[in-house]
This record gives sequence, C-alpha cells and structure tokens, in this order.
Amino acid sequence: MKATHRAAAAALVTALALTATAAATTPASATPAGATAKAAAYNGVCGTGYKVIDSTPVGNSGTTYVTWNESTGKNCAVTIRDTTGSPIYIAVELNALVGHETTPSRDNGQYTKYAGPVYVTGRGHCIEWYGVIGNASGGDSGHCA
Repeated sequence: MKATHRAAAAALVTALALTATAAATTPASATPAGATAKAAAYNGVCGTGYKVIDSTPVGNSGTTYVTWNESTGKNCAVTIRDTTGSPIYIAVELNALVGHETTPSRDNGQYTKYAGPVYVTGRGHCIEWYGVIGNASGGDSGHCA
C-alpha cells in the first residue's frame, strides 16, 4: 500500500473514531439547509427513491453525499470527485451506529469520478460518513432517528 493510501486510511479511521462520539439528533429524513443547492452535483447512483439529506466537502476535491430512502429505511453514501481525470484513490464509508458498535459499509479504490454507492439500514440509528479523494478527506455524523 502506498504511503499516501496508508495516510488516507489512517485519517479515515481517526475521523470515524472522533465522529462516532459526536452524533447529532436530526431525524434521518430531515433535509439540511443548503442541501438543495448541493444536490445538483449528486449523480443519482444510490437509486430510485433516495433523496440527498446531507453532504460534506472532501477538501477542495469533491463531496460525500448522504441520501435517505424513506420506504426502505436505508441510507446511502457516495464520494464524488469534482473533476474527472486519471484514476485517483477515492473512498467512501457509511456506518450505522448501533449502541457502541458500528456496521460499516465501504468502497475504495483507484477511480476516475466516484466511490460508492454504499448502504446501511439507518432507520432507528445515527449514521456517520466519511470520504477520501487523494490526500483530502472529510466526514460527519448525525441523522439519528
């Protein structure tokens, strides 16, 4: 594993550990302010019925989008690069926080545009998400039902 990938993976683990203790109490189906403006860049890969409920910048390189499907009770996440180019390390992780345990769903690799989609059952649980593009990273947590 290249040193940059090791550093990105270490940053992912560190950020997820920090955000696991900071879950907010926003309902999983709530739409945050500003989500409509950012939703235009979301590529729809989560599928029919999924609506953007949150997004987090991944440095200046892209965005991790979190979506919710009310009928299935599932959340989905995808990390999307702002520009398409040569393959670069892109990762997305989505966790449902169940008590003191997490149930992670991940995708990572050398991609030209996006990583994901990844899914978790979010109904009744807080979620946390994280994205990496090259050396840039970002994540958050919340949407507790």
